[in-house]
Amino acid sequence: MKYNKFWTDMHSNIHHEQMNELPVWYEHIKKQMDFWPVAYYPFYMRPTPSGLGVEDRYDDEEVARDWELLRSFTEEANRQGYPMFMGYEWQGSGLDGDHNVFFLHNNGKQEHPMRYQDLAAAYEGQEVIGIPHHLAYQPGSRGKNWDTHNETFSPIAEIYSSHGSSENDDGPLSMDRHVHMGPRTGETTYEKGLERGYKIGIIAAGDNHSIPGVFENGSMCVLAEEGTKESIWEGLTRRRTYGVSRSRIEVDYYVNSAPMGSEIEAGKEVELEFQIKGTGAVDRVEILRDNVLEEMVVHSGTWEREEQVGLIRFKFRLELGWGPDTRVYHNHLRKDWEGRLETDGKLLSAQPCWNHYGQEIVQDDDKSCSFTMTTYQSPASGKWMGAEKAATEGFIFEVEADVDSVLRLLVNGKEYLLPVRELLNSSQVMALWDEVNCLTKENWGEITHYRNDPWWHNAYKIRIGKAYPENSYKLTGKRKIRMEQSGNLRLRIWQKNGDAAWTSPVFITVKE
Repeated sequence: MKYNKFWTDMHSNIHHEQMNELPVWYEHIKKQMDFWPVAYYPFYMRPTPSGLGVEDRYDDEEVARDWELLRSFTEEANRQGYPMFMGYEWQGSGLDGDHNVFFLHNNGKQEHPMRYQDLAAAYEGQEVIGIPHHLAYQPGSRGKNWDTHNETFSPIAEIYSSHGSSENDDGPLSMDRHVHMGPRTGETTYEKGLERGYKIGIIAAGDNHSIPGVFENGSMCVLAEEGTKESIWEGLTRRRTYGVSRSRIEVDYYVNSAPMGSEIEAGKEVELEFQIKGTGAVDRVEILRDNVLEEMVVHSGTWEREEQVGLIRFKFRLELGWGPDTRVYHNHLRKDWEGRLETDGKLLSAQPCWNHYGQEIVQDDDKSCSFTMTTYQSPASGKWMGAEKAATEGFIFEVEADVDSVLRLLVNGKEYLLPVRELLNSSQVMALWDEVNCLTKENWGEITHYRNDPWWHNAYKIRIGKAYPENSYKLTGKRKIRMEQSGNLRLRIWQKNGDAAWTSPVFITVKE
């Protein structure tokens, strides 16, 4: 069966003091995502008599009021036709790891037992799932406890977020942002769960506490027949899911024609196939059998020498941001942009790469995309958990045009001509020199320096990423894989720019 892809940030934590912001979160996420499971966060830092703050749950009455508000909001979103799910974060005693609990229907009740086994038992037989996240922290200190895992209640796990990667303890994308919870350890990783024999799918999600859908923090895709809550839920519970670290890499993956997340019976040889459409040049596809690299399909080096002629398809990323050092210019914390990209060919898609509020596609057709954007020097999405690296906004555009044509980019009234051949050759950065010259003069007068640091370091900039032709970001493959025993097969995909995707495994019982 051919499934459709539906995207979301499945870890948007809204706090008690943020409940009045729920409409703003909702409007922001609807611009980017196909559905939205929001997780109410019932915890706060309670001061002890001596003044030390400890994380504890809000008073039951306050939590109950917020829960009813979230229920009403979710029901109204559903009436309007948007697939929204309500949920909450459960932490218990910290011995079993943190889990987001989501409900198919809007009639669920929050449960807060101390242990995960009791949480799963409380929802037995109901259409409720509990998704573990930031798995690879210390056992007993909010890391995942695989001893108590219930794969029926928790069919999928969040292995990447703003915390980093919990896939394993020796790979890249380490968990080094949230210093109070780190470092990453090995006993609790996703791969340890697979080693235990659990059938667990994969997602990535933001773990965002101020703004939902932060591009830099990861998102997930579910494969479903249609975009209804019921169909999406079926895809989640059947583990037809995958996660991405940043951009929306499209992945289709089958073993013996069964999609990711499936359980199949097979002989000792299976046929694996995949179709990948990246957002930039795909570097390699890693085929993992029982967590060990079975084969690496290297795409780098297969396309670069092919001459690009005539009408071609290509992708590139536009980024707006940077700007004044806040230690020098304390009041310059945000910048408004108005832009438009035009082509004589066709504009095939414009994927948002948004990290904050204030972004809008004003008009979009097959010739152009008009937008307004707001960038921030100090993103709010960091909250107490550590500095947020996201300080730019933009898009990944896919264009079909003649290789000798010129794209036109208009930003804040200034036109930039972008020859396609030059885009294919290199990225480029344009500073808003007139603006930073005025800023410097207004604040510091006429100054001179033997290099341009005082201006360049404080200038807003436009970055046009290197364009990649279609043969760099599209990749298909078929492989025969020998299964010596029952196990699982999954994919890990890397782009040249470091963006990653992880598929849920296919679980194979080998028949003798």
